[in-house]
Amino acid sequence: MASLQGLIGGVLIGLSAVLLMASLGRIAGISGILSGLLWGRPDGDTAWRLTFLLGLVSGPWLVMLIGGGLGNVADSAEAVIGAPVGGVGTMLVAGLLVGLGTGVGSGCTSGHGVCGMARLSPRSLAATLTFVVVAMATVYITRHLVGGMP
Repeated sequence: MASLQGLIGGVLIGLSAVLLMASLGRIAGISGILSGLLWGRPDGDTAWRLTFLLGLVSGPWLVMLIGGGLGNVADSAEAVIGAPVGGVGTMLVAGLLVGLGTGVGSGCTSGHGVCGMARLSPRSLAATLTFVVVAMATVYITRHLVGGMP
């Protein structure tokens, strides 16, 4: 069942990216959408940005409301999302680093990984490869060298 949920979620993410590109000519990059909403120009982009972000956060809430639970992105089929592994300080530093990375990389995983890769953008290919390699190195270091995560 979990793999079917992942497949459905992936199709819906791709569909939303295509619909946004087809209807407004915009890339569904979450960091760009949020930064445009927070620091954007008054050029009429506020409504679609706010709608997109509200849909992004209300979707999981609606699934939980109709009895779908939290989903399963944990290590085992029986586990669900629990408390963060790190403390508040770790979470704040991680969030700041992600924000810095999206600024330096001119986008995030949704903009580069979903939309840019679909458009065969060389810059997005380089950014996505960087995301994946750094994520793999981080998991290896934290699980095998530092031993901080199970």
